[in-house]
Amino acid sequence: MTPDPAAASLTDGYLPPDPVRQAAYREAGLMSGAPLWAPAAASAERTPDAPAVTDAATGTTLTYGELWRASARRAAGFAALGIEPGDRVVVQLGNSAAFVVTVLALLRAGAAPVLTLPAHRINEIAHLAAGSGAVAYVTEDDRRGYDYRDLAAELRRRVPGVAQVLIDGDPGAFAPLPDDDPARCRDHRADPDQPALFQVSGGTTGLPKLIARSHNDYAYTARRSAEIAGLTAADVYLAALPVAHNFPMVSPGLLGALDVGAHTVMTGSPSPDSAFALIERYRVTVTSLVPALAQLWCAATEWEPADLSSLRLLQVGGARLAESDAIALDAALGDVVQQVFGMAEGFICYTRLDDPRELVHVSQGAPMSSFDEVRIVDDDGHDVADGEDGELLVRGPTALRGYYRAPEHNARSFTPDGFYRSGDRVRRLPSGHLAVTGRIKDTIIRAGENVAADDIEEHLLAHPSVWQTAVVGVPDDALGERICAVVVPSGPSSRLDLPAVRAFLADRGLAAFKLPDRLEFATGLPVTAVGKVDKAAVRARLGA
Repeated sequence: MTPDPAAASLTDGYLPPDPVRQAAYREAGLMSGAPLWAPAAASAERTPDAPAVTDAATGTTLTYGELWRASARRAAGFAALGIEPGDRVVVQLGNSAAFVVTVLALLRAGAAPVLTLPAHRINEIAHLAAGSGAVAYVTEDDRRGYDYRDLAAELRRRVPGVAQVLIDGDPGAFAPLPDDDPARCRDHRADPDQPALFQVSGGTTGLPKLIARSHNDYAYTARRSAEIAGLTAADVYLAALPVAHNFPMVSPGLLGALDVGAHTVMTGSPSPDSAFALIERYRVTVTSLVPALAQLWCAATEWEPADLSSLRLLQVGGARLAESDAIALDAALGDVVQQVFGMAEGFICYTRLDDPRELVHVSQGAPMSSFDEVRIVDDDGHDVADGEDGELLVRGPTALRGYYRAPEHNARSFTPDGFYRSGDRVRRLPSGHLAVTGRIKDTIIRAGENVAADDIEEHLLAHPSVWQTAVVGVPDDALGERICAVVVPSGPSSRLDLPAVRAFLADRGLAAFKLPDRLEFATGLPVTAVGKVDKAAVRARLGA
């Protein structure tokens, strides 16, 4: 992604919705035309004393009225610092009340949050800050075992356009999160078809790309997802996955809960012992997990004594949930599984609450919207018959038309008529539900995180003892896939071992979830007829 100056307009490099289709979506009532902060405002007015957000780490609960006032103070604080409507602000916070207050405040101030994960490191953060033209970076201190203030110092060096660093906690050399007189908050009403916030792609090639989500499409996603989940003000949603992810943010997640006036419990610890205690204490009704965590929770029901009877819906997504695991979860928790298949690029499928359990166990759901357009095509781009495998292409009211400021990626990732090439292999069942059968793009899905193999390969090749390398995913019962790096050393392989390779990559700023789980040595790598590394042959050699 080519860095753009921070002074560039928010809409420079943004592809807005197709005007003809957008008019049809508005006429059908899909698009509210309101800013993304509006549903939270409505909930605060409707039920100001109802619990809105609980920070499990501190035990602090904000009511809707308190959340609205706290976000007004912070929005005024951002404005006092000179953060203006249209500015981009990188946000790297864990699951906390501070995350909710800060994101809501930025939306009210008219700034666009760039939502990044706590696991991201300087390589990803600098890339996203430069690519978005961010003027500020919001993060925390070292409470999660990593000092983000060190990352912030390096970020300022690499991306001078990031003029301000704001810290939740001990600011050290930087500034604390700002609060000011709430009377100075001026709620900004942007064009609802312009970007409200940015999600980060899972990354199928190289570094992650920016996904601009408009006020209209993101609000519709939250509202429609809440309808499908049957979410009401009586529900309690446990945000156990990193809430900066699209899945716990809007499927229906945090934004869906704010829309209907439900209670969200924020936790940074999805382990069964911690999460089960929260489910019992707060009578959690809905939560979302990736398959690896779902497997762990299922096993833990055998020994954890917590009362989980309040849980009515366990959403599982981020990777395909095996049929056997879906059956086991239902058996352990009482027919609560909902399969979710989607992408930050906008398209989401859900199994429905009234679907037969047999269908829930074998499919990853049906498209969220009746306006979603789905094609399943073969290698030549021709549509396949129902029941046959092919690549999923999507277009619709929530699907992006192009990555932000990434024309070279867009040329590869979108068809001329605007369908997004997902890279997922699927087949359509007679019911219209989709079953995910694999991936086309060179992506490893490890514990629900999409990892681009070529990103790791590029960094490995910088190691003086690595001549060639191929990074592939190998099946794993717990994680879905593990990351295996196959290395052709440039000298004696005794200088290389897995801990050394992981330390080398970590020192280069790679996120922890991208570090290899396995290291294998080879004297050469198999190639295709056109000279590219044959990943299928590499996997076959590994027995994967």
